[in-house]
Amino acid sequence: MTDAPYAIDRLISAKEIAARIEALADEIETEFAGTEKLVVVGLLRGSFVFIADLVRELNLSVEVDFIETSSYGNSTRSSREVRILKDLRGDIEGRDLLVVEDIVDTGHTLAHVLTLLRSRKPRKLRTIALLDKPSRRQTPVRADWIGFEIPDEFVVGYGIDYAQRNRNLPYIGKIRFLQP
Repeated sequence: MTDAPYAIDRLISAKEIAARIEALADEIETEFAGTEKLVVVGLLRGSFVFIADLVRELNLSVEVDFIETSSYGNSTRSSREVRILKDLRGDIEGRDLLVVEDIVDTGHTLAHVLTLLRSRKPRKLRTIALLDKPSRRQTPVRADWIGFEIPDEFVVGYGIDYAQRNRNLPYIGKIRFLQP
């Protein structure tokens, strides 16, 4: 399927993303006011652009760490099997955490990661997702903050890929497969 020709239709502009991140950062600063240092945990790989822009907007002391998961491979559908490919480097017990996800689709990845992180006893654990696709949810999980709710479309850009392509787009676009 990765060889099938496709086009990308713009769904959310770079300007819309930047404005929304600024607003979300204000809300996160209020939630975590008084924290000694916020541990911002990005879910790789799709969240790397979002996390970079978000932490630059936060007027808080932050530490950044990453977890890498896999549930899609080169497909446009989740396998429902979440694998941890890279775990956190630091101890999070008693610390304030913000988990940054690119997109919440079926919810399996976020639910799996939250279960893992809660078992490590952070003081406070909150989540943010750039995109939310509630029509596809199979697990009752929802991020505390959501950038944009989107329809059931396969999207790319702003760090999100299709078979390791299109992460570098400065906007969110939806893939439209072309007829041969």
